[in-house]
Amino acid sequence: MKPEALAKSPVTCEAEAGALESWLVLDSKASVFDQHSLLRKALLPLLEEHPSEIDIAVYGAASLRLQVAEAAVYVAWLNGAALPDYKTKKKAKPLARIRLHGCLSPDGFARARALAEGNVMTRELTMLPPNELTPRSYRQRIAVLARREGWGIEELDIKKLRKLKAGAFLAVARGSQHEDAAIVHLSYAPKKTKGHYALVGKGICFDTGGHNLKPARYMHNMHDDMNGSAVGLGLLLAATRLKLPLRLDVWLAIAQNHLSPEAYTQNEVITALNGTTIEIVHTDAEGRMVLADTLTLAAKAKPAAILDFATLTGSMAVAVGERMSGVLANRDELAATAVAAGAQCGERVVAFPVPEDYDEALESKVADVKQCTLDGEADHILAARLLNRFVADTPWLHVDLSASRCKGGLGAVASDITGFGVGLGLGVLERLAG
Repeated sequence: MKPEALAKSPVTCEAEAGALESWLVLDSKASVFDQHSLLRKALLPLLEEHPSEIDIAVYGAASLRLQVAEAAVYVAWLNGAALPDYKTKKKAKPLARIRLHGCLSPDGFARARALAEGNVMTRELTMLPPNELTPRSYRQRIAVLARREGWGIEELDIKKLRKLKAGAFLAVARGSQHEDAAIVHLSYAPKKTKGHYALVGKGICFDTGGHNLKPARYMHNMHDDMNGSAVGLGLLLAATRLKLPLRLDVWLAIAQNHLSPEAYTQNEVITALNGTTIEIVHTDAEGRMVLADTLTLAAKAKPAAILDFATLTGSMAVAVGERMSGVLANRDELAATAVAAGAQCGERVVAFPVPEDYDEALESKVADVKQCTLDGEADHILAARLLNRFVADTPWLHVDLSASRCKGGLGAVASDITGFGVGLGLGVLERLAG
């Protein structure tokens, strides 16, 4: 077969003793996304056999071998993991070892391994069914993880949030059972740091839409509406593994958006933590409510920048589909940094403007601002305009995770749940820190 053909589609065949081999040619000029996609197609037939170890051989120009090998190792670790599976069949074991030929990495591709570990944990959490990952059990998992990794942890439970008068978060939390909702604050503080940054994640463990109940078609898979918080955790884990010289504060808004006699309703006027009054227009716009108070808390520590991750709006999925995510920022250079970081790691993002004149759509006759509008036009921009009120003057990047789920996988990842955002976030942090 000609190399040009292998550059378009890998070939898998059976070698001696029944072992499988995949062959492909990577174009050094192709985008990282395209390279990752081709590597996934080549490696997946091998990994579907659930081997304990695989061999990867890299040929070609010496100057490119390290780059190609790192990408291959990353894709292999990503797709060799054992993800949540509740079928009664025998459970598959994860990939345990990669033997590399034709290239040697001084650190064993530590960055690729750390990124893969962070991405896998993000996907594991996101895939858990809603009867297994409730706000209470999620908080317990996070506490165990914090102890294991040596992170500082503080839980702002309902009682503490009432004292703080975090009304925007509390409005949504009224639908959570047993007052299990909380804002969880994790901290990572190495001895030597090059800067201080905050990560914020939306952690709605199940979203029914509340009183504005979702139709069945749109409620299905709403257990993964906590994906933004899982991205924050995965990013923190990757940073910890790499001993990133940054002080990181991670704020996770954990709740459910349920229909109940106590759940918040349309036309309520809610006072947020920073004093802003919000007219409730649609109870299914709960994400911006829990993020509002969480962003206020994150901004109080005056980090150099805030990065937030959320499966926030359907309009972003309409705008870019599920193969990319959108970013919005209150600094143009921050949005540009995200676009560049996304291209470099294979997690593609599109930057949207956040013009002030869009505030006109959110003008309220009874409060400082409307939560959203009912027509839904440009809701991803309107949501960003609302959230911008809660970050003070802090440089802020909002990632609307329309690519958190992509049927058939995306880029390096074969599962529908993609873990999108971990690579992007690490790339942004590394660029900001210089």
